[in-house]
Amino acid sequence: MKKIYRMTCLSLLTLLPMIASADEGEKVYTKGGENPMAIACMTCHGMQGEGMAVAGYPNIAGKSAGYLAKQLQDFQTGERSHPVMDSIAKNLKPEEIESVSLYMQNLPTPEIVEITRASVPTDLGSQLALRGDWSRHIPECITCHGPSGVGVGEAFPKLAGQSELYIINQMNAWKNGTRHNDQADLMGHIARNLTDEEIQAVAAYFANMPTVEQAGK
Repeated sequence: MKKIYRMTCLSLLTLLPMIASADEGEKVYTKGGENPMAIACMTCHGMQGEGMAVAGYPNIAGKSAGYLAKQLQDFQTGERSHPVMDSIAKNLKPEEIESVSLYMQNLPTPEIVEITRASVPTDLGSQLALRGDWSRHIPECITCHGPSGVGVGEAFPKLAGQSELYIINQMNAWKNGTRHNDQADLMGHIARNLTDEEIQAVAAYFANMPTVEQAGK
């Protein structure tokens, strides 16, 4: 009995830092950081991380904590720039970045219908997403961002369900060089080879990616 009790206590002690981190992450997300300049994330990204599509603020729910933390760190260092995020990120402590990134990663997201290379393109957006245009050295989006654009690891974020305006804004930022924090200028190369019409088409494709719930209706 004593052994079981001791093991239970040790298990609880192991979990305490994780619980504390989750609580801290929720606090930063819903109330802001310790520094008043680091306003609550939900102000722009919504209570459930759904974003604010009309303003171009992205959906961040379920994105990799590693990816989210890197973006915040890049806003701190100037590797990435945004008139709102620059000030917020610079006023977050390292532990706040870590905890809020984990919190955002664990926000619930709808299950997306799986679409792979075997799927048949039906328009310009799906053609680029599923086949790319190798004659212009443009790989299909799902090569890096995964089936249905649900994201892969810490380097390639989720595109499915993302705001159309946000995707367009980021593609244009890579295209004109105002965003350059991707590895080996991969996105910069792709964006510079896409027309405005193609950027809009692929953004609309991922923004309207169907969920399993929608497909079942």
